[in-house]
Amino acid sequence: MSDLIKKTLLFLAVFFCVSTASFAQKGATSKYKCMIQMTNYTGEGAYIVISLIDAKGAYEKTLYVMGPDKKWYNSLKEWNKFRTKKPANISAITGASVTGGDRSVNVVEIENAKINAGYKLRFESAVEDQKYHAKDVEIPLTTEGLSAKSDGTGFIRYVRFSPN
Repeated sequence: MSDLIKKTLLFLAVFFCVSTASFAQKGATSKYKCMIQMTNYTGEGAYIVISLIDAKGAYEKTLYVMGPDKKWYNSLKEWNKFRTKKPANISAITGASVTGGDRSVNVVEIENAKINAGYKLRFESAVEDQKYHAKDVEIPLTTEGLSAKSDGTGFIRYVRFSPN
């Protein structure tokens, strides 16, 4: 085999490996355990949605929904506007609602490229016949934000993340 062919094949092999590694990184995600501690409110279980919010404050993606009955999704007003404009199958990221004083641990999957890139995680909460909290908790999607305890302003006492 000539030197030119060997060099060309070596170049193509290196290029393929670098391209493949770069492509794999772009779509890479990490899973995080998300623990939500609720306040000691009285009443029905809270419906909570965790959303990815872009740098302009717009909804980009639903990460998790606590509350399985779709007929109550309209009580999460801001998220529901997004959900009805951009319908997505959320059955794989839906779980039980959470009652006062309880805690819930769920796993959320976050694209690595979104971390430290100006995004936020928004926790919206609603309880039947009680006040709705559009921004019960809002956490900057940064390395520091994911490692800190974040206090809520409504039905959520606090939220903590840990790598899964």
